[in-house]
Amino acid sequence: MANEPPHAHQRPQLDDLPQHARERLAGMREHHFFTSDLSVNEFLLVKEAGFQPLGLVMGSSIYHIGFQPIRAGVPEELTMLTQALYSSRELAMVRMEEEADALGADGVVAVRLTLNIHAWGANVIEFLAIGTAVKSDQPGFRGAEGRPFTSDLSGQDFWTLLSAGYRPLGFVMGNCVYYVGRGPQGQPRENKELVEITQALYDARELAMERMQVEAEALNAAGIVGVIVDENNHTWGPSVLEFSAVGTAVVPIRDDHHIPRPQLVLTVGD
Repeated sequence: MANEPPHAHQRPQLDDLPQHARERLAGMREHHFFTSDLSVNEFLLVKEAGFQPLGLVMGSSIYHIGFQPIRAGVPEELTMLTQALYSSRELAMVRMEEEADALGADGVVAVRLTLNIHAWGANVIEFLAIGTAVKSDQPGFRGAEGRPFTSDLSGQDFWTLLSAGYRPLGFVMGNCVYYVGRGPQGQPRENKELVEITQALYDARELAMERMQVEAEALNAAGIVGVIVDENNHTWGPSVLEFSAVGTAVVPIRDDHHIPRPQLVLTVGD
C-alpha cells in the first residue's frame, strides 16, 4: 500500500441512497425545513459565519472483513484489514456527501464517524457518518470536483476558523491495521525497552499519519487542523491494532489571519 490511502485515486461514485432518504431530503428542501445535531450555540455561530443549516445528513456502510493470516511473531501491516476498514469508512462518508448534495449544501460540519459492531459476527462492522449540511451566503465553498466539503470541526471551531481567514476543504483520514507481535512471556526480571513492539507501534502510527497527509495534499490543502490519532482493537486479538488519524484539511482565504482577542465578561446577579 505504500503511504497512499486505499482508493486514493478511486473515489467511489455511488447513487444508492434509500428511497425514504430521498423522500425525506426532497421534502426538507421543498419546505425549507431543517434538522441539526448542532447545539444552540453552535447553530447560531454557524449562522453568524454566513452559513444556513439545511439538515442532518448521514451515510452508512455495513462491511464484512475478510480473513487474513497472521505470521506469528512477525510484526507487519495487515493490508487486507487496513483496506476493508478504509473502504467502509469511505463508503459511509460518500453517502453522507450525497445526502448533503441532494439538499443543495455547500458542505457538512460537525461530522462524526463512528464504528458499530452488531450481533451478526465479529467480522461484520458498520461505519456511520453523520453531520449537519450547510449552505453559504457566498459562492466558492464547495470542495474538490464540486462536492460539498466535509469537516469534523464543531460549530464554534468552524466559526473561529472562518473568522481567522481559513476555510475547510475536507475531512481527511488515514489508517493502518498492524500485527504488533508478542510481548515478553512470563514476568521479565529487568527493565528494558521492547524494541520490536515499540517499532511496530511507531510504524503503524506513522503510516496512518502519512496517509492522512496524502489525502490533504491531494486537496491542495495548506494543512490539517483538529487531528486525532486513535488506537482501536476490533476483536481481532490482543496483538492486532488499528491506528487511525483524522482531521480537517484547510486552506487560507485571505492574508489577514487576525481574530479579535477574547474579552473577559463577568456576570453580575440581581
